Amino acid sequence: MTKYFTMMAIRVACFVLMVVVQPYSWYTWLFAVGAIFLPYVAVVIANVTAAPAERAVPPERALTAPPAGGADPGAAPTASGVIRLRESTPQPPADQDGAR
Repeated sequence: MTKYFTMMAIRVACFVLMVVVQPYSWYTWLFAVGAIFLPYVAVVIANVTAAPAERAVPPERALTAPPAGGADPGAAPTASGVIRLRESTPQPPADQDGAR
């Protein structure tokens, strides 16, 4: 957070100097580049961590395998508490006025 705040303060200073300092010359362009590109650099630096974080393990890896033969899709949730949703094949609509 401190790095981000510092870079944003430098960006504001670049923007003010770009407008205030005269006569306009090559350094005006330098201030403009700082004011335009510092937000991107600040976000990238703020998101960099000192050490790589541990990778997340999907919660299903910790679950035991379902019994052989497959589970009934309409069955109650297992003891692990995981509820699985599956789409069924679309069924044609039934006649509203009965059989013809």
